[in-house]
Amino acid sequence: MNMDVKTVAVVDYGMGNLRSVSQAVQAAAHDTGWTVVVTSRPEDVRAAQRIVLPGQGAMPDCMRELRESGLQESVLEAAAAKPMFGVCVGMQMLLDHSAEGDTPGLGLIRGDVLKFDLAGRTQPDGSRYKVPQMGWNQVRQMPHAHHGGGVHPVWAGVPDNSYFYFVHSFYAVPQNPAHCAGQTDYGGWFAAAIARDNIFATQFHPEKSAEHGLALYRNFLHWNP
Repeated sequence: MNMDVKTVAVVDYGMGNLRSVSQAVQAAAHDTGWTVVVTSRPEDVRAAQRIVLPGQGAMPDCMRELRESGLQESVLEAAAAKPMFGVCVGMQMLLDHSAEGDTPGLGLIRGDVLKFDLAGRTQPDGSRYKVPQMGWNQVRQMPHAHHGGGVHPVWAGVPDNSYFYFVHSFYAVPQNPAHCAGQTDYGGWFAAAIARDNIFATQFHPEKSAEHGLALYRNFLHWNP
């Protein structure tokens, strides 16, 4: 890989929505000088300047595939030093533990992933809550102590309470409230985005969230944590 090229590696361990994620990141990278590579090679992850960790399906499968693909070590190395964007289950994998299959995560952000418990409860419009939550929901951007009380720089130019696209039955509960960068209300407020140091991650799918989702990927490419 040419080291003069600024590369974003989309990690392919067999469990991500790779086509739509990589197309969205490529669209965001247009005219920025960034090259997007979808890769299953640890050396490409090590050589890249930025990392996107997608994830889709069941948490136990994602963690097993990441480990068995040989990519887990390079992802952990990247998370220690490079800007990293986790998407959907890729966000849940960053925490300590998931109730889905009683699965240990990567432990990069302290906290747990829990299942929605909404049985028998009704939404404000009288309909029952469905699990998984599937569809568009608003995200409230949270003030971030690390950014002088402002919201995280990856939100730049995205209006507060914008709608993003969600598909999930489990949600993240970071141990430190300061690691919650955005919240969504679905039977109660939960973390829709989490962040720490050089890591930013969303429960929703930016690649399925129209122009505001593309804006997040574009901001990620310009973010200097």
